[in-house]
Amino acid sequence: MNRHLAIVPAHNELGAIATTIAEIRAAAPDFDVLVIDDGSTDETAAAAASAGARVVSLPFNLGVGAAVQCGYIYARAHGYEIAVQVDGDGQHDPRDIPRLLEVMHGDPHTHLVTGSRFLEHGNGHRSTASRRVGIALFARLVSALTAQQVTDPTSGFRMTDRVGIELFARDYPSDYPEVEAIVLAHTYALHTREIAVQMRARTSGRSKISASLSGYYLAKVLLAVLVSSLRSHPQGKAGPLSEAAP
Repeated sequence: MNRHLAIVPAHNELGAIATTIAEIRAAAPDFDVLVIDDGSTDETAAAAASAGARVVSLPFNLGVGAAVQCGYIYARAHGYEIAVQVDGDGQHDPRDIPRLLEVMHGDPHTHLVTGSRFLEHGNGHRSTASRRVGIALFARLVSALTAQQVTDPTSGFRMTDRVGIELFARDYPSDYPEVEAIVLAHTYALHTREIAVQMRARTSGRSKISASLSGYYLAKVLLAVLVSSLRSHPQGKAGPLSEAAP
């Protein structure tokens, strides 16, 4: 067993999951691949298993937050030292995984590295204009709450070490995990960084956030982040994280 794990949440991603797994194995051969099949109604789980991934199938669709936390629980239970989240829809380029790992290993104080499409101009697919406005608003809010620059708070392409695995296995946001997880990491004094990566248009499935729901989503995320920021701060990260069973 490798000491590194790629967590791939997937819901009805039959069209992309095998390619995603193949790309991860080619770009990061020292990473085991775990697909969390989030209650898919297609053959996502079978395709993932045929492509060589380990598969955990949830009984019904629980949402990306629960699926990712399931991956972190698996990583904690099996002793992985590094975990990277990679979407199953083909948006994340696994060739960037070694760069995330290089940053993680290059600074022993860094616990979470996020791939950002906004650190440099021209970094591939950037979603619609309305979503970019929402992301910019989230970025300003999260940057203010964490007192550091955050350019892509909705990126689900992120890597963490054993400290982050312990935290996210025990406590991971369910509704709006990408944005809230950054605030959660800050609350527990985890040092986070961003690096520029390429993002691609999804090759399978569709986003659950339609144009008509974007305003509602924006309001809900802002409220969730503000509530998360008001949670009591622990006395350093070692105490509360040590309570999580291996």
